[in-house]
Amino acid sequence: MDFQSFREFYPYYLKEHSNKTCRMLHYIGSSLILCVVAYVVLGGSAWWLLSMPVIGYGFAWAGHFLFERNKPATFKYPLYSLMGDWVMFKDALVYAVTGKRSDAAKQAWTSH
Repeated sequence: MDFQSFREFYPYYLKEHSNKTCRMLHYIGSSLILCVVAYVVLGGSAWWLLSMPVIGYGFAWAGHFLFERNKPATFKYPLYSLMGDWVMFKDALVYAVTGKRSDAAKQAWTSH
């Protein structure tokens, strides 16, 4: 598959994240990334920034290999996958607050 835009890619990305546990592990990794950034901004050691790839990808890849049983989209589409992770995280926060899923999530996860 070749995607011409992130808009084309995002539905594919969501389908690659149909397992709830996989998505939850992504959200945990993203949340911890935000905690590291906040810690550094508030005066913590900048060395913690080096942990971000391990934290972010560690949780996400565990979700893919152990629960989703697929290869992370990051291997083939690194930039779009990084963007997709943060858009999916934002969509999860919106859903948690409003109870409304994005149209893309509704289409990708109709049976979940």
